[in-house]
Amino acid sequence: MPHDPASVDCHATSETAVRIQNALRDLMPEAMDWLKRMVDINSFTTNASGVNHLGELTASCFASLGFEPDFVPSEDASHGRHLFLSRGDKQKTPVVLVTHLDTVFPAEEESRNAFHWRESPEEGRIYGPGVVDIKGGTALIWLMLSAMQKQMSSLFESTHWIIATNASEEVTGIEFSNRLSERAPLGARIVLVFEGGPREKSTFHLVTERKGRTVYRIKSTGRGAHAGSSHADGINAITTLCETVRAVSEITNYEHALTVNVGRIEGGTVVNRVPQEAVAELEIRAFDPLRLAEARTGLEALAAAPGSAAVPRIDIEILGDSPSWPLKECTSRLIENWQQTAQGLGLTIKPVSRGGLSDANYLHTLGPTLDGLGPSGGNAHCSERSDEGSKVPEFVDTHSFVPKALLNILSLERFLSDTETENRPV
Repeated sequence: MPHDPASVDCHATSETAVRIQNALRDLMPEAMDWLKRMVDINSFTTNASGVNHLGELTASCFASLGFEPDFVPSEDASHGRHLFLSRGDKQKTPVVLVTHLDTVFPAEEESRNAFHWRESPEEGRIYGPGVVDIKGGTALIWLMLSAMQKQMSSLFESTHWIIATNASEEVTGIEFSNRLSERAPLGARIVLVFEGGPREKSTFHLVTERKGRTVYRIKSTGRGAHAGSSHADGINAITTLCETVRAVSEITNYEHALTVNVGRIEGGTVVNRVPQEAVAELEIRAFDPLRLAEARTGLEALAAAPGSAAVPRIDIEILGDSPSWPLKECTSRLIENWQQTAQGLGLTIKPVSRGGLSDANYLHTLGPTLDGLGPSGGNAHCSERSDEGSKVPEFVDTHSFVPKALLNILSLERFLSDTETENRPV
Protein backbone atom coordinates (compact mmCIF):
# COMPACT_ATOMS: atom_id res chain seq x y z
CA MET A 1 0.00 0.00 0.00
CA PRO A 2 1.55 3.37 -0.96
CA HIS A 3 2.45 5.83 1.77
CA ASP A 4 -0.17 8.51 2.47
CA PRO A 5 1.72 11.82 2.76
CA ALA A 6 -1.11 13.17 4.92
CA SER A 7 -0.60 10.51 7.59
CA VAL A 8 1.93 10.05 10.37
CA ASP A 9 3.14 7.08 12.37
CA CYS A 10 0.74 7.03 15.31
CA HIS A 11 1.61 3.54 16.47
CA ALA A 12 4.42 4.82 18.65
CA THR A 13 1.95 6.85 20.68
CA SER A 14 -1.56 5.57 21.41
CA GLU A 15 -4.84 4.35 20.02
CA THR A 16 -6.17 7.82 20.76
CA ALA A 17 -3.75 9.29 18.23
CA VAL A 18 -4.92 6.79 15.62
CA ARG A 19 -8.57 7.64 16.26
CA ILE A 20 -7.87 11.37 16.05
CA GLN A 21 -5.92 10.98 12.82
CA ASN A 22 -8.77 9.00 11.28
CA ALA A 23 -11.26 11.64 12.43
CA LEU A 24 -9.10 14.38 10.93
CA ARG A 25 -8.92 12.60 7.60
CA ASP A 26 -12.69 12.17 7.57
CA LEU A 27 -13.14 15.87 8.30
CA MET A 28 -10.71 17.10 5.63
CA PRO A 29 -13.26 17.42 2.77
CA GLU A 30 -15.45 19.67 4.90
CA ALA A 31 -12.43 21.67 6.07
CA MET A 32 -11.36 22.23 2.46
CA ASP A 33 -14.89 23.28 1.54
CA TRP A 34 -14.82 25.93 4.26
CA LEU A 35 -11.36 27.01 3.11
CA LYS A 36 -12.50 27.43 -0.48
CA ARG A 37 -15.47 29.53 0.59
CA MET A 38 -13.13 31.74 2.62
CA VAL A 39 -10.58 32.12 -0.17
CA ASP A 40 -13.33 33.02 -2.65
CA ILE A 41 -14.08 36.16 -0.60
CA ASN A 42 -11.75 39.08 -1.25
CA SER A 43 -10.75 40.34 2.19
CA PHE A 44 -8.09 42.94 1.44
CA THR A 45 -7.53 44.93 4.62
CA THR A 46 -9.36 48.05 3.42
CA ASN A 47 -12.16 46.09 1.74
CA ALA A 48 -14.26 46.38 4.87
CA SER A 49 -17.35 44.78 3.34
CA GLY A 50 -15.29 41.77 2.21
CA VAL A 51 -13.64 41.42 5.62
CA ASN A 52 -17.06 41.58 7.26
CA HIS A 53 -18.46 39.01 4.83
CA LEU A 54 -15.59 36.67 5.69
CA GLY A 55 -16.17 37.29 9.39
CA GLU A 56 -19.81 36.26 9.05
CA LEU A 57 -18.80 33.12 7.14
CA THR A 58 -16.19 32.31 9.81
CA ALA A 59 -18.82 32.68 12.54
CA SER A 60 -21.06 30.27 10.61
CA CYS A 61 -18.15 27.85 10.25
CA PHE A 62 -17.73 27.54 14.02
CA ALA A 63 -21.41 27.80 14.97
CA SER A 64 -21.93 24.04 14.77
CA LEU A 65 -19.19 23.64 17.40
CA GLY A 66 -21.09 25.88 19.78
CA PHE A 67 -19.03 29.06 19.40
CA GLU A 68 -20.78 32.39 19.99
CA PRO A 69 -19.69 35.34 17.82
CA ASP A 70 -18.80 38.80 19.07
CA PHE A 71 -18.26 41.32 16.24
CA VAL A 72 -16.28 44.41 17.25
CA PRO A 73 -15.98 47.46 14.95
CA SER A 74 -12.44 48.61 14.17
CA GLU A 75 -11.34 52.06 15.23
CA ASP A 76 -10.30 52.70 11.62
CA ALA A 77 -13.48 53.07 9.57
CA SER A 78 -11.73 51.65 6.47
CA HIS A 79 -11.24 48.31 8.24
CA GLY A 80 -13.80 45.60 8.92
CA ARG A 81 -14.97 44.18 12.22
CA HIS A 82 -12.81 42.03 14.47
CA LEU A 83 -14.41 38.72 15.40
CA PHE A 84 -14.09 36.95 18.73
CA LEU A 85 -15.63 33.47 18.95
CA SER A 86 -16.02 32.00 22.42
CA ARG A 87 -17.17 28.73 23.92
CA GLY A 88 -17.13 27.33 27.43
CA ASP A 89 -17.06 28.64 30.98
CA LYS A 90 -16.03 32.31 30.83
CA GLN A 91 -14.93 32.17 34.47
CA LYS A 92 -12.01 29.99 33.38
CA THR A 93 -8.78 31.33 31.89
CA PRO A 94 -9.14 30.78 28.12
CA VAL A 95 -7.15 28.94 25.52
CA VAL A 96 -6.70 31.54 22.76
CA LEU A 97 -6.42 30.49 19.12
CA VAL A 98 -5.42 33.37 16.86
CA THR A 99 -6.04 33.97 13.16
CA HIS A 100 -6.98 36.95 11.00
CA LEU A 101 -9.51 37.88 8.35
CA ASP A 102 -7.60 40.24 6.08
CA THR A 103 -5.18 39.60 3.21
CA VAL A 104 -2.77 41.84 1.28
CA PHE A 105 -4.44 41.39 -2.14
CA PRO A 106 -6.81 44.05 -3.58
CA ALA A 107 -9.57 42.62 -5.77
CA GLU A 108 -8.02 44.33 -8.81
CA GLU A 109 -4.73 42.48 -8.26
CA GLU A 110 -6.48 39.12 -7.89
CA SER A 111 -8.34 39.75 -11.15
CA ARG A 112 -5.28 41.07 -13.02
CA ASN A 113 -3.18 38.02 -12.12
CA ALA A 114 -6.04 35.51 -12.36
CA PHE A 115 -5.19 34.67 -8.78
CA HIS A 116 -8.03 32.60 -7.41
CA TRP A 117 -8.61 29.19 -5.80
CA ARG A 118 -6.82 26.55 -7.85
CA GLU A 119 -6.24 22.97 -6.79
CA SER A 120 -3.16 21.11 -7.97
CA PRO A 121 -3.51 17.49 -6.78
CA GLU A 122 -0.31 16.41 -8.54
CA GLU A 123 1.65 18.91 -6.42
CA GLY A 124 -0.42 18.41 -3.28
CA ARG A 125 -1.09 22.15 -3.29
CA ILE A 126 -3.91 24.66 -3.36
CA TYR A 127 -3.18 28.13 -4.70
CA GLY A 128 -5.15 31.24 -3.81
CA PRO A 129 -5.21 34.55 -1.92
CA GLY A 130 -4.75 33.98 1.79
CA VAL A 131 -4.77 30.20 1.39
CA VAL A 132 -1.87 29.88 3.86
CA ASP A 133 -1.77 33.44 5.26
CA ILE A 134 -4.02 32.83 7.09
CA LYS A 135 -7.31 31.35 5.91
CA GLY A 136 -5.65 27.92 5.89
CA GLY A 137 -4.86 28.55 9.56
CA THR A 138 -8.53 29.26 10.25
CA ALA A 139 -9.50 26.03 8.50
CA LEU A 140 -6.93 24.13 10.55
CA ILE A 141 -8.39 25.54 13.79
CA TRP A 142 -11.81 24.26 12.69
CA LEU A 143 -10.29 20.89 11.81
CA MET A 144 -8.61 20.59 15.22
CA LEU A 145 -11.63 21.58 17.26
CA SER A 146 -14.00 19.40 15.26
CA ALA A 147 -11.80 16.36 15.85
CA MET A 148 -11.44 17.20 19.54
CA GLN A 149 -15.20 17.51 19.92
CA LYS A 150 -15.56 14.00 18.49
CA GLN A 151 -12.59 12.27 20.09
CA MET A 152 -11.78 14.34 23.22
CA SER A 153 -15.22 15.55 24.17
CA SER A 154 -14.45 15.91 27.88
CA LEU A 155 -11.44 18.14 27.27
CA PHE A 156 -13.22 20.07 24.55
CA GLU A 157 -16.30 20.72 26.68
CA SER A 158 -14.38 21.66 29.84
CA THR A 159 -12.14 24.24 28.15
CA HIS A 160 -12.88 27.94 27.74
CA TRP A 161 -11.96 28.67 24.13
CA ILE A 162 -11.52 32.01 22.39
CA ILE A 163 -10.88 32.12 18.65
CA ALA A 164 -9.53 35.62 18.07
CA THR A 165 -9.74 36.83 14.46
CA ASN A 166 -8.09 40.14 13.63
CA ALA A 167 -9.68 42.29 10.92
CA SER A 168 -6.45 44.16 10.11
CA GLU A 169 -3.42 42.04 11.04
CA GLU A 170 -1.62 42.88 7.80
CA VAL A 171 -1.21 46.49 8.90
CA THR A 172 -0.58 45.49 12.56
CA GLY A 173 -1.38 47.56 15.62
CA ILE A 174 -2.25 47.43 19.31
CA GLU A 175 -6.03 47.77 18.85
CA PHE A 176 -6.76 44.06 18.34
CA SER A 177 -4.65 43.13 21.34
CA ASN A 178 -6.56 45.61 23.48
CA ARG A 179 -9.92 44.19 22.40
CA LEU A 180 -8.76 40.64 23.14
CA SER A 181 -7.37 41.66 26.54
CA GLU A 182 -10.82 43.00 27.44
CA ARG A 183 -12.21 39.52 26.80
CA ALA A 184 -9.40 37.76 28.66
CA PRO A 185 -8.80 40.04 31.68
CA LEU A 186 -6.95 37.27 33.54
CA GLY A 187 -4.75 36.48 30.56
CA ALA A 188 -4.63 33.19 28.68
CA ARG A 189 -3.56 29.68 29.56
CA ILE A 190 -1.92 29.54 26.16
CA VAL A 191 -1.86 31.66 23.00
CA LEU A 192 -1.50 29.76 19.72
CA VAL A 193 -1.08 31.77 16.52
CA PHE A 194 -2.01 29.94 13.33
CA GLU A 195 0.29 31.61 10.83
CA GLY A 196 1.63 29.05 8.35
CA GLY A 197 5.21 27.91 8.03
CA PRO A 198 7.62 25.81 6.02
CA ARG A 199 7.78 22.04 6.22
CA GLU A 200 10.93 20.10 5.43
CA LYS A 201 9.71 16.53 4.83
CA SER A 202 8.80 15.41 8.39
CA THR A 203 10.09 18.58 10.05
CA PHE A 204 7.72 21.44 10.87
CA HIS A 205 8.88 24.96 11.70
CA LEU A 206 7.36 26.61 14.76
CA VAL A 207 7.99 30.27 15.57
CA THR A 208 9.34 31.10 19.03
CA GLU A 209 10.18 34.81 18.72
CA ARG A 210 9.66 37.75 16.38
CA LYS A 211 11.42 41.05 15.89
CA GLY A 212 9.87 44.27 17.06
CA ARG A 213 9.75 47.22 14.69
CA THR A 214 9.70 51.02 14.85
CA VAL A 215 8.95 53.02 11.70
CA TYR A 216 10.25 56.57 11.28
CA ARG A 217 9.96 59.53 8.95
CA ILE A 218 13.01 61.80 8.77
CA LYS A 219 12.51 65.25 7.30
CA SER A 220 15.41 67.43 6.24
CA THR A 221 14.85 71.19 5.85
CA GLY A 222 17.40 73.27 3.96
CA ARG A 223 17.22 76.53 2.06
CA GLY A 224 16.11 76.87 -1.53
CA ALA A 225 18.12 78.83 -4.07
CA HIS A 226 18.76 79.13 -7.81
CA ALA A 227 21.19 76.35 -8.67
CA GLY A 228 22.96 78.44 -11.29
CA SER A 229 23.22 82.00 -9.99
CA SER A 230 22.81 81.56 -6.21
CA HIS A 231 24.04 78.07 -5.44
CA ALA A 232 26.18 79.24 -2.51
CA ASP A 233 23.13 80.77 -0.85
CA GLY A 234 21.29 77.46 -0.79
CA ILE A 235 21.43 74.59 1.72
CA ASN A 236 20.76 71.28 0.02
CA ALA A 237 18.18 69.30 2.03
CA ILE A 238 18.86 66.12 0.04
CA THR A 239 22.57 66.19 0.85
CA THR A 240 21.84 66.79 4.50
CA LEU A 241 19.31 63.96 4.53
CA CYS A 242 21.78 61.57 2.89
CA GLU A 243 24.33 62.30 5.61
CA THR A 244 21.71 61.54 8.26
CA VAL A 245 20.56 58.37 6.49
CA ARG A 246 24.15 57.14 6.32
CA ALA A 247 24.53 57.66 10.07
CA VAL A 248 21.23 55.87 10.74
CA SER A 249 22.20 52.92 8.53
CA GLU A 250 25.33 52.38 10.60
CA ILE A 251 23.10 51.42 13.56
CA THR A 252 22.59 48.05 11.84
CA ASN A 253 24.34 45.27 13.74
CA TYR A 254 23.87 41.79 12.28
CA GLU A 255 25.61 40.15 15.22
CA HIS A 256 22.80 41.43 17.45
CA ALA A 257 20.06 40.83 14.84
CA LEU A 258 19.45 44.59 14.71
CA THR A 259 18.63 46.07 11.32
CA VAL A 260 17.85 49.49 9.90
CA ASN A 261 16.23 49.63 6.48
CA VAL A 262 15.73 52.91 4.61
CA GLY A 263 12.77 52.01 2.43
CA ARG A 264 11.78 55.30 0.81
CA ILE A 265 13.42 58.64 0.07
CA GLU A 266 12.36 61.69 -1.93
CA GLY A 267 13.19 65.35 -2.22
CA GLY A 268 13.47 68.37 -4.45
CA THR A 269 11.46 69.37 -7.48
CA VAL A 270 13.70 70.37 -10.42
CA VAL A 271 17.45 70.14 -11.05
CA ASN A 272 18.01 73.89 -11.41
CA ARG A 273 16.93 74.53 -7.82
CA VAL A 274 18.75 73.77 -4.57
CA PRO A 275 16.18 71.58 -2.78
CA GLN A 276 14.81 72.95 0.46
CA GLU A 277 13.12 69.76 1.66
CA ALA A 278 13.71 66.00 1.57
CA VAL A 279 12.07 63.08 3.35
CA ALA A 280 13.06 59.48 4.10
CA GLU A 281 11.09 56.67 5.72
CA LEU A 282 12.78 53.74 7.44
CA GLU A 283 12.33 51.00 9.99
CA ILE A 284 14.38 49.48 12.81
CA ARG A 285 13.91 45.84 13.81
CA ALA A 286 15.32 43.71 16.63
CA PHE A 287 14.39 40.66 18.72
CA ASP A 288 15.76 42.14 21.93
CA PRO A 289 13.50 44.93 23.25
CA LEU A 290 16.46 46.62 24.95
CA ARG A 291 18.52 46.72 21.77
CA LEU A 292 15.54 48.10 19.89
CA ALA A 293 15.14 50.81 22.53
CA GLU A 294 18.84 51.68 22.39
CA ALA A 295 18.70 51.94 18.60
CA ARG A 296 15.69 54.21 18.82
CA THR A 297 17.50 56.46 21.27
CA GLY A 298 20.51 56.66 18.96
CA LEU A 299 18.40 57.51 15.94
CA GLU A 300 16.25 60.09 17.70
CA ALA A 301 19.39 61.84 19.00
CA LEU A 302 20.06 62.93 15.41
CA ALA A 303 16.98 65.18 15.41
CA ALA A 304 17.10 68.93 15.86
CA ALA A 305 16.66 70.26 19.37
CA PRO A 306 13.03 71.20 20.17
CA GLY A 307 12.32 74.78 19.15
CA SER A 308 15.47 75.04 17.06
CA ALA A 309 15.19 77.29 14.02
CA ALA A 310 18.62 76.39 12.65
CA VAL A 311 19.05 75.40 9.02
CA PRO A 312 19.75 72.73 7.92
CA ARG A 313 17.30 71.03 10.24
CA ILE A 314 16.46 67.35 10.86
CA ASP A 315 13.05 66.40 12.28
CA ILE A 316 12.22 62.80 13.19
CA GLU A 317 8.70 61.41 13.57
CA ILE A 318 7.60 57.94 14.70
CA LEU A 319 5.03 56.49 12.29
CA GLY A 320 4.46 53.17 14.02
CA ASP A 321 5.76 50.91 16.74
CA SER A 322 5.37 47.16 17.23
CA PRO A 323 6.86 45.46 20.32
CA SER A 324 9.35 42.64 20.14
CA TRP A 325 8.36 39.11 21.07
CA PRO A 326 11.61 37.78 22.53
CA LEU A 327 12.19 34.12 23.32
CA LYS A 328 10.87 33.38 26.81
CA GLU A 329 11.19 30.46 29.21
CA CYS A 330 7.49 29.70 28.86
CA THR A 331 7.86 29.49 25.06
CA SER A 332 10.83 27.16 25.45
CA ARG A 333 8.65 24.87 27.59
CA LEU A 334 5.97 24.88 24.88
CA ILE A 335 8.53 23.93 22.24
CA GLU A 336 9.71 21.04 24.41
CA ASN A 337 6.10 19.90 24.69
CA TRP A 338 5.53 20.02 20.93
CA GLN A 339 8.89 18.33 20.27
CA GLN A 340 8.10 15.43 22.59
CA THR A 341 4.73 14.94 20.92
CA ALA A 342 6.29 15.15 17.47
CA GLN A 343 8.85 12.51 18.35
CA GLY A 344 6.08 10.05 19.14
CA LEU A 345 4.52 10.75 15.73
CA GLY A 346 7.73 10.31 13.77
CA LEU A 347 7.95 14.07 13.20
CA THR A 348 10.42 16.73 14.27
CA ILE A 349 10.02 20.37 15.25
CA LYS A 350 12.45 23.11 14.26
CA PRO A 351 12.17 26.25 16.42
CA VAL A 352 12.72 29.35 14.29
CA SER A 353 13.00 33.09 14.83
CA ARG A 354 11.24 35.39 12.37
CA GLY A 355 11.91 38.99 11.52
CA GLY A 356 8.35 39.53 10.30
CA LEU A 357 5.50 40.63 12.52
CA SER A 358 2.37 38.77 13.59
CA ASP A 359 -0.26 39.06 16.31
CA ALA A 360 2.20 37.25 18.58
CA ASN A 361 4.17 40.51 18.90
CA TYR A 362 1.23 41.99 20.79
CA LEU A 363 -0.39 38.96 22.42
CA HIS A 364 2.58 37.18 24.02
CA THR A 365 2.02 39.10 27.27
CA LEU A 366 -1.32 37.32 27.76
CA GLY A 367 0.19 33.88 28.28
CA PRO A 368 2.70 31.32 26.95
CA THR A 369 2.77 31.85 23.20
CA LEU A 370 3.70 29.78 20.16
CA ASP A 371 3.38 30.80 16.51
CA GLY A 372 3.39 28.98 13.18
CA LEU A 373 0.67 26.51 14.22
CA GLY A 374 -1.05 26.70 10.82
CA PRO A 375 -0.55 24.48 7.77
CA SER A 376 2.58 24.53 5.65
CA GLY A 377 2.83 26.46 2.44
CA GLY A 378 4.79 29.20 0.79
CA ASN A 379 5.00 32.46 -1.14
CA ALA A 380 2.61 34.36 1.09
CA HIS A 381 1.88 37.88 -0.22
CA CYS A 382 2.70 36.81 -3.80
CA SER A 383 0.00 36.73 -6.50
CA GLU A 384 2.09 36.37 -9.66
CA ARG A 385 2.80 33.27 -11.72
CA SER A 386 5.30 33.26 -14.58
CA ASP A 387 5.31 30.84 -17.51
CA GLU A 388 8.86 29.69 -16.82
CA GLY A 389 8.10 29.07 -13.15
CA SER A 390 10.32 31.71 -11.58
CA LYS A 391 7.26 33.23 -9.93
CA VAL A 392 4.77 31.05 -8.07
CA PRO A 393 1.83 32.50 -6.12
CA GLU A 394 0.82 31.77 -2.55
CA PHE A 395 -0.01 28.13 -1.87
CA VAL A 396 -0.83 25.74 0.95
CA ASP A 397 0.38 22.15 1.25
CA THR A 398 -2.78 20.06 1.56
CA HIS A 399 -0.85 17.11 3.02
CA SER A 400 0.24 19.22 5.99
CA PHE A 401 -3.23 19.74 7.50
CA VAL A 402 -3.76 16.33 9.12
CA PRO A 403 -0.29 15.85 10.66
CA LYS A 404 -0.12 19.46 11.85
CA ALA A 405 -3.61 19.28 13.37
CA LEU A 406 -2.78 15.98 15.06
CA LEU A 407 0.47 17.37 16.42
CA ASN A 408 -1.29 20.45 17.77
CA ILE A 409 -4.13 18.49 19.36
CA LEU A 410 -1.91 16.03 21.20
CA SER A 411 0.50 18.75 22.31
CA LEU A 412 -2.35 20.92 23.52
CA GLU A 413 -3.84 17.98 25.41
CA ARG A 414 -0.47 17.40 27.10
CA PHE A 415 -0.24 21.09 28.00
CA LEU A 416 -3.78 21.37 29.36
CA SER A 417 -3.43 18.22 31.43
CA ASP A 418 -0.63 19.90 33.38
CA THR A 419 -2.56 21.79 36.09
CA GLU A 420 0.55 23.80 36.96
CA THR A 421 0.38 25.63 33.63
CA GLU A 422 -2.51 27.76 34.90
CA ASN A 423 -0.27 29.44 37.44
CA ARG A 424 3.12 29.66 35.76
CA PRO A 425 4.42 33.18 35.09
CA VAL A 426 4.50 34.48 31.52
